[in-house]
Amino acid sequence: MTKRQHFFLILILGALTTIGPFSIDMYLPSFQAIADDLHTTIQQVTLSLSSYFIGISAGQLLYGPLLDKYGRKKPLYVGLAVYLLASFGCMMAASVNQLIALRFIQAIGSCAAAVAAVAMVRDLFPIEENAKVFALLMLVVGASPMIAPTVGGYVTTAWGWHAIFLILAIIAVIILLAVIFYLPDRYIPNRELSLKPGPILSNFWLVLKNPQFYTYAFTGAIAFAGLFAYVAGSPLVFMKIYSVSEETYGWIFAGLSIGFIGSSQVNSWLLKRYSSQQIVPVVLVAQAIFGILFLIGAYLNILGLPGTLVMLFLFLSCIGLVNPNASAMSIAPFAENAGSASALMGAVQLGLGALASVGVGSFHSLTAIPLAAIMAGSAVLACLVFFVGRKAIKEPTVVDGNVAAFH
Repeated sequence: MTKRQHFFLILILGALTTIGPFSIDMYLPSFQAIADDLHTTIQQVTLSLSSYFIGISAGQLLYGPLLDKYGRKKPLYVGLAVYLLASFGCMMAASVNQLIALRFIQAIGSCAAAVAAVAMVRDLFPIEENAKVFALLMLVVGASPMIAPTVGGYVTTAWGWHAIFLILAIIAVIILLAVIFYLPDRYIPNRELSLKPGPILSNFWLVLKNPQFYTYAFTGAIAFAGLFAYVAGSPLVFMKIYSVSEETYGWIFAGLSIGFIGSSQVNSWLLKRYSSQQIVPVVLVAQAIFGILFLIGAYLNILGLPGTLVMLFLFLSCIGLVNPNASAMSIAPFAENAGSASALMGAVQLGLGALASVGVGSFHSLTAIPLAAIMAGSAVLACLVFFVGRKAIKEPTVVDGNVAAFH
């Protein structure tokens, strides 16, 4: 593979993974505008974010078996078509309940892109490069929280929140064309794979009972739930509590994303010197410490806007280190059913993320305490899951800075 081919593969796979983040981040600055237009509250609008998380979590399990049976591209085409139709529906939503329902359908479509991208990393690159590829994907994905909310803030001010969903549809069309004409599909479909519930559940169980998978998938998912809590809670914290404008919120969101993006790239440098197995526990402990300090500061009301920004930056930086390593470690043992493994990993991650976002939205508090509590709790629980679960992983094989256990 030439450097040019490598670059375009990373770019297209990264673009596929940005559909979900763009769908989440771009409309965050418009929460107040949507609430005003649909005669509801920000807390109710937050449920449209939670429904998106629920939809993308459930859809992961749907597309995993389809990707393994029919190849990567055909299910991807179907998912992107569903996403396009739902995006137009969101644009025309007349009530918050319609928006909540359509966001669920939009998520069902978008998750085809996320599952396919993760599975194709396993298809197209050597296993020892997977962690580095995931870190590069995060660099592409990282552009979304820097660009999307900032653009969303200005779009909302200039043309209203409806225009955001039109832009999302246009982005999806561009990505679909890139997939059709430039993305290879080297996976050989397993036509014998049954789509009946029994065999599908058996296949998922085969993946789930692998010690390396359940340890790293659940550790990564629980740690990542803190990010979902932040995404759901940040409009209330910044625009209601600290009274920043829609445009300023977009810039704040973009600035905080630098920690998440930058640390994911630091991870590529760290992998030259340490294994994923060594990196994960150190960062998990640091994340738990930052989460606890954030909670204490929020409870004592001593942080203010500057202190809140610092604590969120440090916490998100830890997630940027945990996520690529946990993802690579989770799918490393699987080749034949990488689609199912990536789907299950995504479902766990997004399902827990949905719970975290619902948790933030369920509190009617004009303080940062609910957000801080959920972020701190996710970090501490991730530590516990990791240090207990890794005892079941026997004789891992170290390969060029990444750890892969094959049992």
